[in-house]
Amino acid sequence: MPNQQKKVIFCMAGALSFVCALGVVTALGTPLWIKATFLCKTGALLVNASGQELDKFMGEMQYGLFRGEGVRQCGLGARPFRISFFPDLLKAIPVSIHVNVVLFSVILIVSTLVGTAFFMYNAFGKPFETLHGPLGLYLLSFISGSCGCLVTILFASEVKIHHLSEKIANYKEGTYVYKTQSEKYTTSFWLTKGHN
Repeated sequence: MPNQQKKVIFCMAGALSFVCALGVVTALGTPLWIKATFLCKTGALLVNASGQELDKFMGEMQYGLFRGEGVRQCGLGARPFRISFFPDLLKAIPVSIHVNVVLFSVILIVSTLVGTAFFMYNAFGKPFETLHGPLGLYLLSFISGSCGCLVTILFASEVKIHHLSEKIANYKEGTYVYKTQSEKYTTSFWLTKGHN
């Protein structure tokens, strides 16, 4: 491969790796991972609501890895709420899974930034074959991809298997019981998944 073509390819790969790191950092900071709707089961059963009446008992929320917000409705008007995972929800969520999602997200950011540095070094420097050459780039790309997959799998299992949305909706609710009706992954989840 000619030297100029090699520089262009490594520069483009380095720029793409840097954009990926910025995308993951942005995704971590936003509460746009999950959007969920939930039903106030207690209130709907009390008044035997059905059809259009159920709309008065439907709430919604959106949350990310660190914070979220939503509106609870139980027939008496909207009650907005805000949540933060640290320290508020530590007793309600599966902490070990959530901390692992954050940890692997940080490793993903670090590995993509190191990958960026190695791509640029390969483009403009004289790399050593072991870590700075193609093997090092393959290794860092594999680590980044693995961490992205782990973040996706762990967060999806936290949401689906451990019913995270329901736990958040029912947090500090003594009287009413909320049941999740729908959940969908939003922008930040797909942004993180896209950087595998």
